[in-house]
Amino acid sequence: MYVAASFFDAAMYDQKKNSSMKHTEPKIIQGGMGVAISSWKLAKSVSKLGQLGVVSGTALDSVWVRRLQEGDLGGHFRRAMKVFPVPQITERIFNQYYRTSKSTTTAFKRPHMLTAKPSLHLQELLIVSNFVEVFLAKEGHDGLVGINFLEKIQMATLPSLYGAMLAGVNYVLMGAGIPREIPGVLDKLSMNEQVELKLHVDEADSNDAYHTTFSPSKITGYQNKRLKRPKFLAIVSSSTLAMSLAKKATGTVDGFVIEGYTAGGHNAPPRGHIQLNDKGEPIYGPKDHADLLAIKKLGIPFWLAGSYASPKALQTAIDVGASGVQIGTAFALCEESGLDEKIKKELLVKAKEKKVNVFTDPFASPTGFPFKVAEIPGTLSQEKIYLERTRSCDVGYLRKPYKKKNGNVGYRCPAEPLQNYMNKGGKMEDTKNRKCLCNALLANIGLGQHQKNGYIEKPLVTIGNDVNSVDQFMKDGKISYSAEDIVRALLG
Repeated sequence: MYVAASFFDAAMYDQKKNSSMKHTEPKIIQGGMGVAISSWKLAKSVSKLGQLGVVSGTALDSVWVRRLQEGDLGGHFRRAMKVFPVPQITERIFNQYYRTSKSTTTAFKRPHMLTAKPSLHLQELLIVSNFVEVFLAKEGHDGLVGINFLEKIQMATLPSLYGAMLAGVNYVLMGAGIPREIPGVLDKLSMNEQVELKLHVDEADSNDAYHTTFSPSKITGYQNKRLKRPKFLAIVSSSTLAMSLAKKATGTVDGFVIEGYTAGGHNAPPRGHIQLNDKGEPIYGPKDHADLLAIKKLGIPFWLAGSYASPKALQTAIDVGASGVQIGTAFALCEESGLDEKIKKELLVKAKEKKVNVFTDPFASPTGFPFKVAEIPGTLSQEKIYLERTRSCDVGYLRKPYKKKNGNVGYRCPAEPLQNYMNKGGKMEDTKNRKCLCNALLANIGLGQHQKNGYIEKPLVTIGNDVNSVDQFMKDGKISYSAEDIVRALLG
């Protein structure tokens, strides 16, 4: 085991040692889903099977802050603390948030919300939480582990990437936007250099330039130390975007995940003018299918995603030139996923009977992207449950920066209280049926907030269109299956 003082040297030794273990490209990428649905336990299971296990990097600071307040069950944070290269940082976080136990009615203490200039404490929290998640996923084996981020959550990206790299993450995957700057950021972080990321700021003029910056040496005190640069996979929905990133990214794009509109989570909007069907879902057409031949000509590895969870679909992907497939929905419902067990069981029972309804909601996500929603009683998928919630914004990952009249940056979210949003220059039409995904996705894993008014945050579960096919992995009459069952079924 590493000791903190020699972490970087030990990490580089492991890098050299493992370079001789020529990992081939995985045939299966386990999707990085939701908030801790793709948990370290799930990623570890898939990685040990020789495929690419992926943890979700979304909101990990909140996840670990809340787990600490529940008593750090299993002692996982404390175990990772012993390996983190700057023990003073982990000790500060542990002492601030750890409780031996938590009352079922006590509110979780929250970290500060993200801004373009996050506090030192928040930067440390982002670094440590991403380090812990990746470290636990990689612990005890030499398989490949990746981490998935949303490009839309820019203000958390830089320290989060660095924390994952400190733990030796092998792949970084990013979607929900155009991650043109990330390859170059990874190059510089591997050298422990200061990095910056251009922020998308609403109402900004073409001459305006807003950035968020991060200096690793100011956090760790280390300089001239090298870290392994992980491979970068961009999650895209079109050949046009893949070709643009291949040519114009700030560094090497090592691969693409080509995600279709039947995948769970956020979907790319249909190309052209958006039309809705009778159910109120966006209508996709031939233009929304990626040109795989054009992508193949780039000579860069790619994987297909969106309803590919079968041996036949995997073979089809390989036949068209893909390295393999990315699977989300099947893994989201397996035994190792972080989804609340009651919700998981309910979905599995319905899936076995082919009765899970999935709605592509054009309004639910504050990002403005269509968002797949599983229709489950007692969740925000029901209008009555949605209307019972008083709007609030107390987590804030999806707040969008905007330019104030004085030139400063403000932050707003179309799911926050209506008057607050309007006072910040937001448009009323942007608030229609918007849901607080930040709170809902934390509730999906049993970490829902107890608000001061007595309201307990409700889940909102996202799942892909092929959810009703997961019964293929259930054997011997069981209403459950493992990550290993999926991998072995797909690989025959």
